[in-house]
Amino acid sequence: MSERFETFDAAGHARGLVPRAIVHRDGLWHRSSNVFLFHPDGRLYLQRRAHDKDVCPGLWDLSVGEHLRPGETYAEGALRGLREELGISGVELTRLGEATPHRLEITALGIRDFEFQQCFRAVHAGPVSPDHVEITEVNLVTPSALQKTLRERPQCFTPWLRFHAHLID
Repeated sequence: MSERFETFDAAGHARGLVPRAIVHRDGLWHRSSNVFLFHPDGRLYLQRRAHDKDVCPGLWDLSVGEHLRPGETYAEGALRGLREELGISGVELTRLGEATPHRLEITALGIRDFEFQQCFRAVHAGPVSPDHVEITEVNLVTPSALQKTLRERPQCFTPWLRFHAHLID
């Protein structure tokens, strides 16, 4: 059975459960959590998306990005994503602002990804255990090095990381 997302109107009112493929095809609003995971020394964990992902394959991304399951809170989705994608549990999340709407349209692929995204910050000394189905590699970078590379080579990063990068300053 296809994964189903809770969908919403543009004002955030619940609309019902819809299969993932239809949500991304039709541009239906849904929710996701993003995590900026820092090492205690101040470096940020970035993940490189697997090369077979349907959206943004092989690009550098936030530490964790996770679609929410029906009934799941943003924090629950973030903690689940840390467990599933990086093998991490027991970290404390700090919410960064409020959920913000973000639209990604890739016409050539028929993708219209409209999300309410909530970002969090967490700290973890390591190690991490990446899910190699989802992630090609993980790298630690300083925030200043990331900002420099974002300016010089933005095409190497997902739109979500570029959109939320101001939150790591």
